[in-house]
Amino acid sequence: MVIKVFIVDDHYMVIEGIRSLLQNEKSIEWMGHAMNAASCMAFLQQQQPDVILMDINLPDMSGIDLCKEVKMKYPSIHIIGLSSFNQQSFIQKMLDNGASGYLLKNATREELVYAIETVIEGEIFLSDEVELTVQKNEDSKIPIITRREMEVLLLIADGLTNNEIAIKLFISTTTVDTHRKNLLAKFEVKNTASLIRMAAQIQLIPYIKPKN
Repeated sequence: MVIKVFIVDDHYMVIEGIRSLLQNEKSIEWMGHAMNAASCMAFLQQQQPDVILMDINLPDMSGIDLCKEVKMKYPSIHIIGLSSFNQQSFIQKMLDNGASGYLLKNATREELVYAIETVIEGEIFLSDEVELTVQKNEDSKIPIITRREMEVLLLIADGLTNNEIAIKLFISTTTVDTHRKNLLAKFEVKNTASLIRMAAQIQLIPYIKPKN
């Protein structure tokens, strides 16, 4: 699979730097760039990339607002926030507006490629420094989970088995088991009952007594 990548940033040196980091990656196709929100939206009317690397500071609109607009019109596009600012408020707003990740501009080529590959798989990517910031914040008691993990969590709460969840979501039982293990790890619990109890406590789901 070739991943089509587009960048929105108003600094040409940043654009060229990222392009040079990705140019030899056979699994990534560079679709081009926009230097403001208006150019980005005009481009998306013609073509849609798989992943957008989006600066949060743009001259005509904040990347945070642009992220929300893009996700509303093109929900299948994965957006990674790109910034020099490692601040909880920026990180959380990007994620709340639909971003699949947050990457600092000091990222290595390996980290950049891994971020792109991670969000394509439907997972949330946070660079190591960003993750530390999130964990230190008081609000970090709420784990960051993907849409698919949320779907699995709700079905677990309904008492469905891995096999039943797999059938309902059209995925393999192995994938369901991986999501279940990831949820247990993210909530730092050891069993399904504790997982559901904690998810209910932070109001991610209504409390439903597990059947298994």
